Amino acid sequence: MYKDIDIREIINESRSQIPLVDLRSPGEFLEATIPNSYNVPLLNNVERSLVGKAHKLESSDRARELAMEIVAPRLPLFVYNIKKIAPKGEVNIFCWRGGDRSHFAGCVLDAMGMKVNRIKGGFKSYRHYIIEYLDRELPHRAIVIHGLTGVGKTDLLLELKRNGRPVLDLEGLALHRGSVFGKIGQPPSPSQKMFEALIQDNLRRAENVGVFLVECESKRLGNLFVPDTVLDSMRRGYRVLTYAPFDLRVQRIKRDYYTETEGNPQALREAVKRLAKYLGKSKVEELNQWLDRGEVELVIEFLLEYYYDPLYKYPCGPDNNYDLSVQIKDPVQAAEVIGKWLDQLPEYK
Repeated sequence: MYKDIDIREIINESRSQIPLVDLRSPGEFLEATIPNSYNVPLLNNVERSLVGKAHKLESSDRARELAMEIVAPRLPLFVYNIKKIAPKGEVNIFCWRGGDRSHFAGCVLDAMGMKVNRIKGGFKSYRHYIIEYLDRELPHRAIVIHGLTGVGKTDLLLELKRNGRPVLDLEGLALHRGSVFGKIGQPPSPSQKMFEALIQDNLRRAENVGVFLVECESKRLGNLFVPDTVLDSMRRGYRVLTYAPFDLRVQRIKRDYYTETEGNPQALREAVKRLAKYLGKSKVEELNQWLDRGEVELVIEFLLEYYYDPLYKYPCGPDNNYDLSVQIKDPVQAAEVIGKWLDQLPEYK
């Protein structure tokens, strides 16, 4: 028989090598899941809807009968897919709330000789765990990277992450770079539930280090909201100022936002239009004329000098009001400077 285990046992690092399978429909999985889960659905989106209607309009017994009629012909393929994911013969499974789907799958896989661990309460219990975690003060201290637009904060965080440092890349998790230009060249963002799950997963992994590195962000990234507990930690954290030469900032922004062959010019035009209430319609029209002529760098220079720099008001050089000031001409060298400083912090383990 399968074994019921608590969600905290699944999340424990000692179980990280055991494959985790989400049995819910592709639609449920797409909305949010436990990070690093595989999706092997018993029912697809339409089938789940049909079973749900049978449960609501007829009876729970009829719903189970319908589910069995749908699933039975696919059982050999279902077992094959699970065994392919879990070649060592042990798997962790979950459905929405630890009900019929995971019970059925657990019995089938047990009968086929597999060791099965079922999460008590299913994804619903995991969601409660995330809410509880993000509703309390974080156990580690934030190191917040500040700096003007284009100085290379994301490049720096990625380099620090490559060096094994604990990084919470909020923009990377949200698939949104912030500001009206944030979705240019980005795939669809996750749901709020998935965003929070990814944040918690990163924070949990950083607990034994005592700190986490994060770029200064506002409450909102596109349609997603950064949890208040993360923002509170950032307000109380160490402050690192980053800066870079103006021309280098322009080139970095052009690299990140402008790709002529992928249709980005039109996306840039639409984003510039959304700044009309700050810059005026006539200026926005002029900027888009520059874009039409391919004068992308002129547009970037104007937006930095007359909009973004006055908006954020960060120093463009070393400043004693910060715990550390670092120039990012080369992200590798900047990461080394921050790494050496990081090793001296009393919270860093």
